[in-house]
Amino acid sequence: MKVGGRHYRSIWRNAQDGGVEIIDQTLLPHRFEQRRLANLADAAEAIRAMQVRGAPLIGATAAYGLALAMAADPSDAALAEACRALMATRPTAVNLRWAIEDVRRRLEPLGPAGRAAAAFARADAICEEDVAINRAIGGHGLGLLRDAWERKGRAAPLNILTHCNAGWLATVDWGTALAPIYLAHDEGIPVHVWVDETRPRNQGAAITAFELGAHGVPHTVIVDNAGGHLMQRGAVDLCIVGTDRTTASGDVCNKIGTYLKALAARENGIPFYVALPSPTIDWRIADGLRDIPIEERAADEVSHLAGRADDGAMVRIRLLPDGSRAANPAFDVTPAALVSALITERGVAEASRAGLATLFPDRAAAEGSAA
Repeated sequence: MKVGGRHYRSIWRNAQDGGVEIIDQTLLPHRFEQRRLANLADAAEAIRAMQVRGAPLIGATAAYGLALAMAADPSDAALAEACRALMATRPTAVNLRWAIEDVRRRLEPLGPAGRAAAAFARADAICEEDVAINRAIGGHGLGLLRDAWERKGRAAPLNILTHCNAGWLATVDWGTALAPIYLAHDEGIPVHVWVDETRPRNQGAAITAFELGAHGVPHTVIVDNAGGHLMQRGAVDLCIVGTDRTTASGDVCNKIGTYLKALAARENGIPFYVALPSPTIDWRIADGLRDIPIEERAADEVSHLAGRADDGAMVRIRLLPDGSRAANPAFDVTPAALVSALITERGVAEASRAGLATLFPDRAAAEGSAA
């Protein structure tokens, strides 16, 4: 995607020295800065501190983290320690585990001398695969948006509500939930996006709004609790969100607040779509409420807020009274029954075990049997 007329990915290899570069998402939307990952510790901290976020990008960053670790020490002990350190960064997004297991499986049979090059090659390939997957998701989702516009009588605009950020900054490029929106906009379908602010870290207000603005997509930021009100009044035609982990039965785990949007959409007869790349499917589990670990993040993400003051200074303020405690569950689980369809790189599926297995019979058989 483009920022200021220049194409960027969310993570890339420096053409001059092969180093790994990222966009520091904690500074958006007020500062657009790149940051260099020099070693394993940098990659782990980038994931933990959410300088990179979004399930696909977390996986890609973990792959590069292993490559950086192997460049420093390709021993068996260093490989095991790098995998442990990266797995400990964030518990919910299954792409993290998928990428680490994928790279580790390829490196273990190799001698130490070949591990760094192989790890970088696989990390590069994971990034290329992610771009292709997300572009395909966009194409399949575009069909749903076209159909919705036709049902609306081709009247402008097509109003779409999204929660959190599932755009190119959550992936390597294109995004998941936003990819169909970008393609629809580029095709000339008049789309307008309601952007949930997505407290407490405001990934919607800070990142989704930044992305859409950079691409020229009309959008309006709303407080998280306004979605139901807009649905009641016919101002939302469909909802589309991403997911950090999807169970084999179609339950989806996404940023906290997604479940409430799905409930409101069901009450108001509005389609609720979830866009996901296949590495986000956890074939080993079926019950999202029981089996998906929900990350509990630091309370200061709720008690404090960062932003730009009217004079341009970056400030951090406290919102809560002294002595008040804050809880910060980062994700919730939306049961498959509330999901109208899953949009994947292989097509659109019913949110069920049968629906996913129809599109991914190979994965369902191979990985589901290990459950």
